[in-house]
Amino acid sequence: MRNMSSSTPTRAAEAAKNATAEARSTSNAILHHPYTRTALPFINGGLAGMTATALIQPVDMIKVRLQLAGEGLSSGPKPTPITVTKEILASGKVLDLYTGLSAGLLRQAVYTTARLGFFDTFMAAAKARAAQTPSGTPGFAERAVAGLSAGGLAAFIGNPADLALIRMQSDGLKPAAQRANYKSVLDALLRISRSEGVTALWSGCLPTVARAMALNFGQLAFFSEAKVQLRTHTSLSPQLQTLTASAVAGFFASFFSLPFDFIKTRLQKQTRAPDGTLPYRGMLHCARKVVAEEGWGRFYRGFTTYYVRIAPHAMVTLIVADYLGFITK
Repeated sequence: MRNMSSSTPTRAAEAAKNATAEARSTSNAILHHPYTRTALPFINGGLAGMTATALIQPVDMIKVRLQLAGEGLSSGPKPTPITVTKEILASGKVLDLYTGLSAGLLRQAVYTTARLGFFDTFMAAAKARAAQTPSGTPGFAERAVAGLSAGGLAAFIGNPADLALIRMQSDGLKPAAQRANYKSVLDALLRISRSEGVTALWSGCLPTVARAMALNFGQLAFFSEAKVQLRTHTSLSPQLQTLTASAVAGFFASFFSLPFDFIKTRLQKQTRAPDGTLPYRGMLHCARKVVAEEGWGRFYRGFTTYYVRIAPHAMVTLIVADYLGFITK
């Protein structure tokens, strides 16, 4: 009887060990299935982008309000992030800073899923080609092309969600009687489609694509290049390499993309007057009109706020995507 009772825990432990090994084996089999390997960069990218957006949304709200304040004026008081924040809080609640969060999350689910997924896919192809060359690794030019291509494709796909986000965030600037008071991103998309046509969901698509290409060139190409340089020339740990490279990428992403982001915001915010006309006919007309009425410096007004929005978002996105890529190897 003693032998039987002592062997029971042993058999239970062995069964638990076997079950764990079997579960791990099944998990590995799923993770390394060809279809899963193809989908993972897109899934990881989407999750990383949505995580970053949930953290950075209030800064994005302030950035949009800064870009829309003083439209058409070359003089007068210049708003600051602090005054814009005070105005939002004075007119509503703290949660007003999260206006458009549903649209922001949908945008990341579409846009960041696509751009990081495409970038990883393009880079995998570039690495395969480079393996046949003397250098053995892709150069900066290959990383730049991958970043530009991924950004442009993803921006076109995600434009409707981006448009809904801008409309929701700018709605509070209108007189109370003219506000749309969108309930959610789906409500915004449906109402815009009904009143302005489905094609209106791609308003501002050209500057959106240009912005995305500039942002991805700064973010993904410089992140990838910075990691290579840090790995080669420093003794930093992998975690510090990722953190430092993401900070470098955030700065260049902000610098290259802000003028396009400004024009995109203006174009997506505009609605037709009663006579059917629009303030801006397109990307170039908007740029010329802003320069004539508000000056060249207007494109970079709010750079600090934009950087505070873009850099942490880029850092969180890239760090989370890197971590998800590590645990799903």
